[in-house]
Amino acid sequence: MNGTRNTGRLVLRGGRWPGDVAIEDGRITAVGHVAPEAGEVVIRCDGDIITAGFVNTHHHLYQWMTRGRADGCDLFSWLVTLYPVWGRLDATDVGAAARVGLAELALSGATTVFDHHYVVPRGDDTVFDAIVEAAGQVGVRLALSRGSMDLGESDGGLPPDHLVENRDDIGASTERLAAQYHDGEWTSIVVAPCSPFSVSTELMVEAAELARRLGLRLHTHLVETLEEQQHCLARFGRRPVEVLEGWGWMGDDVWLAHGIHLDDAEMARLGAAGVGVAHCPSSNARIAAGMCPVVGLRAAGSPVGLGVDGVASNEVGGLFPELRQALYTARQREARADALMPTDVLEMAAAGGAACLGRGAELGRLEVGMAADIAVWPADDLADIADPVTALVLGPDRRVRHLFVGGRHTVADGELLGLDLGAAHRELARRAARLHDAR
Repeated sequence: MNGTRNTGRLVLRGGRWPGDVAIEDGRITAVGHVAPEAGEVVIRCDGDIITAGFVNTHHHLYQWMTRGRADGCDLFSWLVTLYPVWGRLDATDVGAAARVGLAELALSGATTVFDHHYVVPRGDDTVFDAIVEAAGQVGVRLALSRGSMDLGESDGGLPPDHLVENRDDIGASTERLAAQYHDGEWTSIVVAPCSPFSVSTELMVEAAELARRLGLRLHTHLVETLEEQQHCLARFGRRPVEVLEGWGWMGDDVWLAHGIHLDDAEMARLGAAGVGVAHCPSSNARIAAGMCPVVGLRAAGSPVGLGVDGVASNEVGGLFPELRQALYTARQREARADALMPTDVLEMAAAGGAACLGRGAELGRLEVGMAADIAVWPADDLADIADPVTALVLGPDRRVRHLFVGGRHTVADGELLGLDLGAAHRELARRAARLHDAR
């Protein structure tokens, strides 16, 4: 794991909001006015805004290989266009994309990243090892899905047959990854079949049983588009949330990607069960999927976090812009200027995301006793905006000045400490060009 951890007390001093922050042994030990102590290490943050590190609740890191393709397509057309390209990826490609994706997320304030990886060309599950290695190089926490698809075109699914796997291989791979990597702190393995139109009922039921036997969380795409609703009605005679419940997925160990096309009763059902939702506002807009009912979900009791989604449908690739996008999308959807406030989206980006990942007791809040996952934001240009949270969320996009993950200094003065990002981008561009030339 890259990044340096101070063995004594480290104090971030002079923050405009919420003041000083003290760190010891990877934990936050004081917030506000922190009295000086002999021997402490001080990092000056005069006028900067300090927040808990952000938690990206939904991503597809491999999609950095295919940015800018299939624009103007709805979800199904977008997938059909890109599946053949993704089928040519190998583990080295996936690692190159993951390094860039995780680095860009760290610079945008993310200290924990969930990657929903479900494309396993030629059954080579070392793609997952490559992602774990990349997270260690960048220095962020990783929640990694052992994603899967087992329903190909010939059986009525959307993905081509050569990109689906058999359930025995999926199960064995999941068990290997959990045994090898799952420590619940720096790396967490998640069981995550892809979506209703790419999986069998048997896979979904077996996935829930396996996850609960191994003590892992569950994730899938759900109600992202109206086409998905229609698929479920035609195939199962039920709407997606009813199908989800029949699969045994209605529990507080589950969070869903997108969650757009829900009625009030479905939101109440999800909220009562504690099912979380990863809200991906920019990606949803890019493919015209719709607007997630964030206000209703939060009122119903569902944890709601933010997600970038893959950068083949959100080419920015950073989490910070999603705060403002989430706020604007909610206000447009509800036609109310106070539908979602800057403090709400800041909470979604950190504590809401941590709750989705089952890490709410230790991540996502700038409080004594919490893990020292901290973002320091330069705010020199925001001094004229009275409220610091409003300034951060509604002001111009920015990158972190400093990032700490478990007390480890991962970004210092705007530069990654564990990775040459320029070199990583050049390597990724070379590999992406190979895929482009192969069309």
